[in-house]
Amino acid sequence: MKALFIGGTGTISMAIVKQLTSMPSWEVWLLNRGNKAHTVPGNVKQIIADIHDEAVVAQQLQDLTFDVVCEFIGFHVEDVERDYRLFRDRTKQYIYISSASAYHKPAAGYIISEGTTLANPYWQYSRDKIACEEFLMKKYREEGFPVTIVRPSHTYDERNIPLGVHGKNGFWQVIKRMMEGKPVIIQGDGSSLWTLTFSTDFAVGYISLMGNRHAIGEAFQITGDETLTWNQIYKTIADALNVELKPYYVASEYLAAAGEKYGYDFRGSLIGDKSVSVVFDNSKIKRLAPDMRTQVRYDQGVRIALDYVLSHPEECQKDDPEFDAWCDRVIAALEASKAQI
Repeated sequence: MKALFIGGTGTISMAIVKQLTSMPSWEVWLLNRGNKAHTVPGNVKQIIADIHDEAVVAQQLQDLTFDVVCEFIGFHVEDVERDYRLFRDRTKQYIYISSASAYHKPAAGYIISEGTTLANPYWQYSRDKIACEEFLMKKYREEGFPVTIVRPSHTYDERNIPLGVHGKNGFWQVIKRMMEGKPVIIQGDGSSLWTLTFSTDFAVGYISLMGNRHAIGEAFQITGDETLTWNQIYKTIADALNVELKPYYVASEYLAAAGEKYGYDFRGSLIGDKSVSVVFDNSKIKRLAPDMRTQVRYDQGVRIALDYVLSHPEECQKDDPEFDAWCDRVIAALEASKAQI
């Protein structure tokens, strides 16, 4: 079996690539710009090209065909339209990574299944993912294009610490605030429910769909089974760091308004996603992947990630003084408003 990953070196895809390369039945190819070639297992074949340069990619592909094409960096409908042109005659299955943030907001209920309607008026990212799904399913219905849709939720690996509120440089500044004894902003009151999935657990479900005829024309959500509150999520990080958590609770609407002029899209990432309680019904994917379960609990995953992050400062510790100052301003403004009441 031959699989081509468009991208293939990200948080989700790298775990899948590593698992596949240990399976003798799979021949793994990557199509990307080669910027992270040093992270790729030695037995992976690479096509070095920018997927956005369709003519060059078509030339590089020549007469190659694949059992599965796996798209991990398709964010706009133009991306999947291009993929359709490139791969409609080159693959037996095309797996598209969508997003669980595409599910209806505000949520009608907290139990989420693949049958939950797709609509998100708060986040353009999610609306673009919905548009991609709609294009691909239209091609499946009208032409038999062999698409499978996958909707991950918050998936992380050893290089990432999952958080609700962070700046443009990612998680590190929040971790640094914890270590420095500063208050850390948590959206709402921290009691909403959330699901986090370690990338190696996600990979088990994803691989079960590859080359599986029962997955064609279907959508699957793949998440862990462990449900936590945001208070538990942040407290687990602090405990792993052996520091006291000093939470500072701020309404998501306030964060969205306060962050807008600084380029923080908390309206999308919070109101359109992380501030909404969700529990995922994974019964559909488990029918095709009976071995799928949470093997890396969140407390274990955080320790794995912190060990890596703290030992790889150049790669993972990106200071964000702008976000740090923004947090201080938000907290100071709210404290000042309380004093005036």
